This record gives sequence, C-alpha cells and structure tokens, in this order.
Amino acid sequence: MDSKSLIINYTHRQAGHCESGATSNLFNFYGIKMSEPMAFGIGTGIYFSYLPFIKLMFAPMMSFRNLPNTVFRRSTKYLGVDSTVIKNFSNVKDSMDALDKNLEKGIPTGVQVGVFNLTFFPPEYRQHYNMHNMVVFGKEGNLYHVSDTVMEHPQTLSYEDLVRVRWAKGAFAPKGKMYWINSMPKELDIRKGVELGVKKSVYEMTKVPFWLIGIKGMKVMAKDIKKWPKKHGNQKAAFYLGQILRMAEDYGTGGAGFRYIYGAFLKESGETFNNKQLLEAADIMGRTANKWREFTYLGARNCKNRTSQPVEDYGTLGDMMMEIAGMEEQVFKTVEKLKI
Repeated sequence: MDSKSLIINYTHRQAGHCESGATSNLFNFYGIKMSEPMAFGIGTGIYFSYLPFIKLMFAPMMSFRNLPNTVFRRSTKYLGVDSTVIKNFSNVKDSMDALDKNLEKGIPTGVQVGVFNLTFFPPEYRQHYNMHNMVVFGKEGNLYHVSDTVMEHPQTLSYEDLVRVRWAKGAFAPKGKMYWINSMPKELDIRKGVELGVKKSVYEMTKVPFWLIGIKGMKVMAKDIKKWPKKHGNQKAAFYLGQILRMAEDYGTGGAGFRYIYGAFLKESGETFNNKQLLEAADIMGRTANKWREFTYLGARNCKNRTSQPVEDYGTLGDMMMEIAGMEEQVFKTVEKLKI
C-alpha cells in the first residue's frame, strides 16, 4: 500500500450477492481461494422467515436471507479465522476514525450501508434498503475507495456520502457497522466448515421451534396467500403479493437468487469431497430456484391486473408456494445427517 494515498492492493470482483461477495473477496485478499457460493454456504446465508405481524413498507415482512453479517461472521468462525465485527458505534466520528485506522494498517474493511444514497448506484437501483454490504479499501483526501460487488469496477465515495450511507435511518439501520479479518491460519479445514455450515442451515430451515421460520414459515405464507383476496380485497392482496415478488427477486439479490447460490455451494462441496448427498441436494435446490422464478413470473402477471378478482390465481400461487416449501424441505432432509 502506498502510505501517501492509502490505497490497499485489493482485488475487486463482482458477485451475485453483496455480503457473500465481500466475504469471498476478503478471503481472497488474504490468500485463500474462496468462491462466493462457498462463503455463502459455510456462512449459512440461506434462510426464510415470514412475519406478517411486522410491516415493511406497509406489507408483511419476510426474508429469504439470514441477518446482516451472518455470512461473514459464521464463515470466519466455522473456518477458525480471527475476525472482528463491530455491530454499531455510538457516533459518526468514532465509526469513521475506526475505519481510517484500519485503512492505515492496510486492512480492507467491510461495512453495512443503506443503498438509497449510494451516489454510484443508478436511480432505479436506489431504495430504502439498509442491509447492503461493500468493502472500503482506500482513502485519498476526502474520497474513499470502495468495492461494491454489484458494480463492475471499484467506486469512490466522499467522506460525507460514506457517512450518509453508513448511518442510514430506518429498518436494520447500519449504525456504522463494520467487519474485517485480523489474521488467517496457514490452513483452513474446509471440510469442517462445510459440515458446520450445512448443519446450522438444516437447523434454521427445518428445526427452529417457531412456526414462521424456515420451511414452516413458507407453508404458513402459502396458506395465507390463498386467503388474501377475500380477506383484504384484490387491490391489497396484489400489493402484498408484490412484496413477495420484490423480496424474491430484487432486495439483497432476491430469494430465488439465494437459492441458486446455495445450490452452487452444495454442488461445489459435493464435487470437492465426492459426496452424493451434497450433489443430490444441489440438484433439488437448482430445481427449487427455477420453481421460485416460475412463481414470481406468474405472480407478476397476476399483479398487473388489480381490478379483476383472480381468486383462483392466488390459489394456484399458494399451491406453488407449498410445493416449493416441500422441495426445500427435501434439500435439507437430504443433507440432515451429512458426514464428509
């Protein structure tokens, strides 16, 4: 790193998902060839929750991914990597001073941000979404160099703009959250990491004792979809359905996209360790991701006509969602007792 410009020799790579991409790139910076799917899978990025009693933009809240920083935190933990996650700071100055100190030490640092005020995002990408991730790897005067895996090339943000996105308001406000790797062991036990990551995802998708988490939550939502037209009227039902479509296709890569990434993780792990369970699960997850895309396609066609009463269409979508839940359940039952 040039001490005058404070730019770390960090390689920017595009990725399918911001946090797993940032995690993969950070591993690679420290000399470990870690694919994005492997980081996502070991870090247990796959998830589902349906919380209809909590409203996000006036519609039921759901999530197709795990909580912010879970992928980085668990992937480093399960692989025995010394890392730090600061969940929040008490004020702006402390958060920026801490970032500057890391850069002075040559440490590329992940940050959680809101995307609405990211100046390098096209206007159509900007929304009030606070769970985006990127890596800061340099500073020149008032400008910070950032690696955002959504973008083809590294970008820059002014001090003021970086503060604005690191301290965005609203749901999941980042509050200056940042994370980084302190040191990397000479060898990583990828086999153990895969086993721990899969075991944790099996638990969170099939065994959490709460009826709105994992596969159980998907089944509850499938039943609710069928009731929406009669319970809320067609216009509100279409609005609620639109929320599913946004979460499944747009926000934070989108739920279907997460399923493709997880399928790639299962496939890579199965091929690496010559494991039939993982390869079988990868095949099912790929077909599940395709089914999610089919669901969102039909759901989008439904949403375009809000004046009719497509009760049968909501029944079809509910049945399709139930089928998807069954397929995802099969994925995790296939690897439930994984040993590689």
